[in-house]
Amino acid sequence: MNLPPQPDHAPPRPHAGSDRAEDGPALAAWHAAWAVAAALLALGGRWLGAVDGAIFYGIVAMVVPGLIGVGLLIRNGQAERLLLLAAWGLAAVITAAFSGGLSGPLAGFVFLPLAAGLAMGGSRAVQIGALGVALATLAGLFSTLLVDVGPHRPVLATVAALLTAGAAIPAVRLSWRQAERRLGRAEAETQRLERLLASQGSLTLVVSPDGQVRAAYGQPPAGVSVDPLFAEGLIATSHAPDRPALLAAMSKALAGQDATVRIAPRGALDRRLQLHLSRMDEADGLRLIVQAFDATSQYAHELGLEAARFEAETREAGKTRFLANMSHELRTPLNAVLGFADMMRQRLFGPLPDRYGQYADNIHEAGGHLLDLINDVLDVSKIEAERYTLSLERFDAREILSAAVALVRVTADERGVNLSAILPSDPLEVSADKRALKQITLNLLSNAVKFTPAGGAVTITSEAVGSWLELAVADTGVGIAPEDVKRLGRPFEQAGAIEQRRQGTGLGLSLVRALAELHGGQMSIDSTLGEGTAVTVRMPVAVPARAPVPEGGAEIIPMPLAGALGNTN
Repeated sequence: MNLPPQPDHAPPRPHAGSDRAEDGPALAAWHAAWAVAAALLALGGRWLGAVDGAIFYGIVAMVVPGLIGVGLLIRNGQAERLLLLAAWGLAAVITAAFSGGLSGPLAGFVFLPLAAGLAMGGSRAVQIGALGVALATLAGLFSTLLVDVGPHRPVLATVAALLTAGAAIPAVRLSWRQAERRLGRAEAETQRLERLLASQGSLTLVVSPDGQVRAAYGQPPAGVSVDPLFAEGLIATSHAPDRPALLAAMSKALAGQDATVRIAPRGALDRRLQLHLSRMDEADGLRLIVQAFDATSQYAHELGLEAARFEAETREAGKTRFLANMSHELRTPLNAVLGFADMMRQRLFGPLPDRYGQYADNIHEAGGHLLDLINDVLDVSKIEAERYTLSLERFDAREILSAAVALVRVTADERGVNLSAILPSDPLEVSADKRALKQITLNLLSNAVKFTPAGGAVTITSEAVGSWLELAVADTGVGIAPEDVKRLGRPFEQAGAIEQRRQGTGLGLSLVRALAELHGGQMSIDSTLGEGTAVTVRMPVAVPARAPVPEGGAEIIPMPLAGALGNTN
């Protein structure tokens, strides 16, 4: 259902202060009337001789709270009303003690604190008034045990009862009027809230835990009808594939946590609704407050982004697969060029002019550099395309590391860089890809030698720490700035000045990182600008050394527990 829109100026919300202001004059008049009636009873009874002694003072005590109540015209706060109820209770206790309580001629006055509580309105005032009646009853009971209350006075008892009834009737009327006023304000507040909900741009539903819609406020999104919600419920009107998510969101909201879910209405599958669910406790059970917003445009935007992302990933994967598949087509002709250039350099078919010989050297050098670049690009492409397969085998890592040092030593000597290796004396057995470990070592050593000036030093160290192989290459070169360290390790990322970037392609460290991660390891860089760099690769490929055979005893080869238990016959 859709309620009419809220007016521009809603009425102000009432508060407890306005209630007291409205009831103050009537309540003060009630107290004044009682004070006059009680005073006339005391004076008239004294003049007629029917009231004397303690009975007279008991009636006078009941005049006091009536006089105090007139002051509500001046101050009508909550504290003043509580003090007034206390005065009524004290006066009733004194009167009951002087007159014998419920067995005396002023028995009706014992109930006046309750009448005052009704007149003031509110459950708290009534409870305090009832407490005053109870105390007055107890005081009257004790007085009959301790003091002689005198002869029975039926006429005075009748007058007191009539006065009490006369005070109670308008008190009840005042209480009813206050209750009606509070009820009217509650209804007005409810209507104001309903108008507020109806004027909002979204749809708000009150839903029971079983999915039945109890009420609906606001404007439904375009293409969505409210009537099926009341007839079939929230769950049945949602698209079937979305119902598990909707049920999960309802369970979460019923548990006290706000939940959000996106569904498609069964009658409008091209639309999308964003539902926000929260719990509401009512006297007759739990309810869910469900706010429905139109999320169709957002959904379409997300679909567009998803499609664009998928297309970009498809193109990137196609490019990577193309490069990975071009290994043979690129390497074969380049190897032929290098082979012919090498034959010309060696003058296998006769002498060459000096200029042509120099050209052959340049072709061979440039071809070798191009082949290294192509190999790096193809390896990175294979790794990104998840087509790089490790060929694991057990071997002594010192052999691969020494071979890599030997290959780089020629370049290091030409550049005047001191290259040294610190390797363990015992075999360093690993289970890894030989080619990958050699590529990691060559790339790290080549980078270190390339960026270390003449007179500097490059050191490679390696050791096994448990099941981890640690390989570190440190140099005393130019170093790397802190902001550049974070970028290195990604393809084609380089650091340093233009002259330094021209010496490489940015693929060396990227390939090292990728190959280490394929082995389950990682690469870290520690560098200080102007002092040097240390690159460490840690991979869980080390094979723990077998314990030595005890002297004079046989070697014990452990057997799996399952195999040991299998031969029980």
